[in-house]
Amino acid sequence: MEFSRPVVLEPPDEYESWGGQKQLNFGLDGATSRIRFREFFRNFRLDGIHIYREALIRHWNRNEMFIEVDLAHLNEFDEVLFNNLQSKPNETLPYFEAGAKDALKQSLTTQNQEQLQSNQGDFQIILKSDQNPQSLRSLTAEHINTLIKVPGIVISCSKVRSKAVEVSIKCTKCQSVKRLACRSVLGGTTIPAKCDRNGAQGEDCGSGTYVIMADHCEYIDQQTLRLQECPEVVPTGEMPRAIMLTADRYLVDRITPGTRVSVIGIASLFNSASNSSGGKGGQGGLGSSVRTPFLRVLGMQLDGDTGGGPRALTSHFTLQDEEEMQQLARDPDIYKRLSRSIAPQISGEYTEDIKRAIACLLIGGSRKALPDGVRLRGDINVLLMGDPSTAKSQFLKFVQQVAPIGVYTSGKGSSAAGLTASVIKDSKGEFYLEGGAMVLADGGVICIDEFDKMRETDRVAIHEAMEQQTISIAKAGITTMLNCRNSVLAAANPIHGRYDDLRDVGDNINLMSTILSRFDCIFIVRDVREMERDRNIARHVLGVHIHTSLAQTTTAASGGSGGGDASGVDGGIIPPATLKKFVAYCRERCAPRLNDEAAQLLNGQYVHIRNQVRQSLLHRRASAEKNSGSDAQVVPITIRQLEAIVRLSEALAKMRLSAEATVLDVEEALRLFKVSTLAASQSNPVLMQLMAPGGAGGAAGGNRDLQLAEEYLKRRMSLRATVSTKKMVEEGEAQGYSNDVLRMCIRAMVMRNEMQELHHGKLIRRIR
Repeated sequence: MEFSRPVVLEPPDEYESWGGQKQLNFGLDGATSRIRFREFFRNFRLDGIHIYREALIRHWNRNEMFIEVDLAHLNEFDEVLFNNLQSKPNETLPYFEAGAKDALKQSLTTQNQEQLQSNQGDFQIILKSDQNPQSLRSLTAEHINTLIKVPGIVISCSKVRSKAVEVSIKCTKCQSVKRLACRSVLGGTTIPAKCDRNGAQGEDCGSGTYVIMADHCEYIDQQTLRLQECPEVVPTGEMPRAIMLTADRYLVDRITPGTRVSVIGIASLFNSASNSSGGKGGQGGLGSSVRTPFLRVLGMQLDGDTGGGPRALTSHFTLQDEEEMQQLARDPDIYKRLSRSIAPQISGEYTEDIKRAIACLLIGGSRKALPDGVRLRGDINVLLMGDPSTAKSQFLKFVQQVAPIGVYTSGKGSSAAGLTASVIKDSKGEFYLEGGAMVLADGGVICIDEFDKMRETDRVAIHEAMEQQTISIAKAGITTMLNCRNSVLAAANPIHGRYDDLRDVGDNINLMSTILSRFDCIFIVRDVREMERDRNIARHVLGVHIHTSLAQTTTAASGGSGGGDASGVDGGIIPPATLKKFVAYCRERCAPRLNDEAAQLLNGQYVHIRNQVRQSLLHRRASAEKNSGSDAQVVPITIRQLEAIVRLSEALAKMRLSAEATVLDVEEALRLFKVSTLAASQSNPVLMQLMAPGGAGGAAGGNRDLQLAEEYLKRRMSLRATVSTKKMVEEGEAQGYSNDVLRMCIRAMVMRNEMQELHHGKLIRRIR
């Protein structure tokens, strides 16, 4: 059904303010304001061009009854009109729209003027502005009926409804017709109780004789949205605040959930259902005195890079910012500086490659759109799997702070709907979409802690989001697709809480191969007990607790991890604010590609890695048949891993703002891939060493303690002997052997079929 545009009636010269007093509109009556707005559209010039006069004609030829106006241009042309629009927009906006139609009428031919006159609707004014935004938390009663600009993220959108702006009513007795204007944005109009026969003389028609003629009413399209504070600006420990938006006519269906926007609108009030029912329970005056705020949208501007595409806008970088970012990119050690700047309070040799991978995750690769419409993701996903107390959660918290758009969530308290999207039923019985964490993090990074604690059904729900970077919804009659173009940084623990050296990779990782293959880098983080390493980490942690200043903390972190001097300008740690700005600059301004030499090298290396994995898999199968083990490959090496190396190479080139990724970038990407995903896909080296012929001492350089403990067990137990496991361990401890070493040797001998466990491991029996 096609609806015509509304008739906007001129308000009187006087209006009733919020306080209930009659005031004049800053000395300008309606006719004068309309004339001056018309002159603005006709005479404003930018670089000698009448931009708004030409825009009016251009939109008229396209049958588009709207025009976009920059408030800075209006302020430059007529400051009084600008002040009127800022302070009393509800009263000034109708004259603004009427002035646009008058200016267009003077620019058209006679025939087109007649056609414009027959079109009862006015031009819709869509505003844009570079003024400083107002946060949602700072909105008070002083902002009611004023023009404000509010940033945020759209979390839900309703269906487009038809809102009546003029209602036609008809008396059932005298057949007289009356037209009533609906001035309220969200409310309706009041139908007269008695018929006045339009002023004609005659018999009284009585009360309640009016009926609404729906087919003769004037309608506009209207949509309600919900705007929420961005996650990074919400104070710690507080709930994010939200406000309802109403968009009409050409502003409907422009925004999807998860989009970050700056909304220019009029702060208004409406009587919600909860307030209208406040008369119960002894609060009779609540419904008439308390109103709920909302914003009537007059313009929407998308903020920042939303993942590419026609709706992405350029972030605002000053000349000083541009120069600073270019200087950072020209630093030959920018890769090392970025990695050292990732969570500098975390020390340890094992964290160096993790920091390098996280630096690549923040920068990201290049998104690509193929000729057939298929899109290839450029975002990098990283999984940290390992023991507790290895700083996995600290990495996630730091990345959330320095990422341009960062969302942190825990897998234990997250559901599939909370991560992706949900369909909500409102008070009127209609369904609308509400985006989850991955939708809100569109264009940034989502950090998921306790990834292994998620339910399996919830993990399956994010498969599409991690690879295709879309979320498909088909619920309650709503079939749509939302964008979630973000990187995923996840942290998880092994099955038994700690990584067991006597178990294979498949027995330690409680994740399916389908989800593991979507991670570009998988790091197995182990808490290795070494005296020198423990001493260095303890010294660093104590230094962090003792030194309170940031300079002392970063210096201690650099010294503990083998980094450079943090006090110098060159080679030092980049401050988090500068790092966040540099990451946003690189993601927006550069999209490198592999050159021919790098592609040729990567081609040969990928084939070599696949061949190496195939041979390793054959060896594992032979070993599994011999020792009755498992030969399943937990982390598969597929074509997705080739694309992962490409993304890592592009991220390394993007750090330098280079247009192409070189051979050196591919070599470093291959090294990162081998120490992470490829190492995680291989068998447990300690387990393979223990299962080798000869036991713990069979391999060159075997652990001396394991070898001595195994020799003790063989001397203590004769062939076919059955003893208590607890008694055997206690006797070994009395001889000076470690409890862990003894139990590790017993497990290894059981795997080699040299021992047999009885009664759930309470007894052991030597077989051979």
